[in-house]
Amino acid sequence: MPDKQGVILSGMRSTGQLHIGHLSVLENWALLQDDYECFYMVADWHALTSDFDDTSHIESYRRTMLLDWLSAGLDPRRSSIFIQSHVKTHAELTLLLGMIMPIPWLERVPTYKDQIQQFAKAGKDIQTYGFLGYPLLMAADILLYRANLVPVGEDQGAHLEFSRELVRRFHHLYDTEIFPEPMPKYAKIATLPGTDGRKMSKSYHNDISLAADEPEVNEKVRSMVTDPARIKKTDPGHPDICIVFTYRSIYDEAGIPGLREACTGGEVGCVECKKKLAAVINERLEPIRGRRAEFAGDAGLVDDIIAQGDAKAMVRSEETMTLVREAMRI
Repeated sequence: MPDKQGVILSGMRSTGQLHIGHLSVLENWALLQDDYECFYMVADWHALTSDFDDTSHIESYRRTMLLDWLSAGLDPRRSSIFIQSHVKTHAELTLLLGMIMPIPWLERVPTYKDQIQQFAKAGKDIQTYGFLGYPLLMAADILLYRANLVPVGEDQGAHLEFSRELVRRFHHLYDTEIFPEPMPKYAKIATLPGTDGRKMSKSYHNDISLAADEPEVNEKVRSMVTDPARIKKTDPGHPDICIVFTYRSIYDEAGIPGLREACTGGEVGCVECKKKLAAVINERLEPIRGRRAEFAGDAGLVDDIIAQGDAKAMVRSEETMTLVREAMRI
């Protein structure tokens, strides 16, 4: 087996069913498995930063996310797939790093005040210690595995600077070199709007879940918003403001050449275009459905995958914590 090019840590908050907007992220993760030592984390503690008031779905959401990941191609033989809360050293490292964390660093995180305002509009107060400290928990997640690469979209690279600053501060205070400074591993991530043009979200009911069957996909595509100015098939269309065209540009690249001209020239109608889109999405999801059915039908196998991933994560994280405890003399 060739030498690995580095260590990767990434994860997702377990807040519900994943949708096809997550598919390009998961496909990128799957592509990294042969070349990197990958740790993929179901971030259930991160889910608590906003969903602390209703924890009734935590267990089912974790399971659903694992099925989404496995069905999308993550391979437990090539990656360590684990649950954050099962590896208690995440909490220990967060606590220890919190002792050296300047509060202004947390308060200046760009999304902090914006998220508080967004939740306040929805009638929810998330001004908690846990929410303030979520960037620290995120940094601890990365540093615990001494990951040198984190897969992110191009708009998220700045978020890793927080972790790098924390690494430099730790090394300076304790005259040591334990952690690599994590760098972004950029990939082209498709950004999909919801079927109604808003941000895709389960709460808006405008998503297409990774577990959607063929009739559900067909219905979701039929409901998609198209060019509001186009009434008849022969009317000139405006593909740049059409959700269906956006989706086809991602999932049907082979069918895109000539589509813009056919749309603007009134040669192809929205109904025909939606039928083609539904067909290509169903084709893309079919192997995912098959793998999901296999894993969903074998609860013991999924339990074993979790146990094995947890164990691998514990070994790596305990190695790191031994170095941290020695550096801090505790």
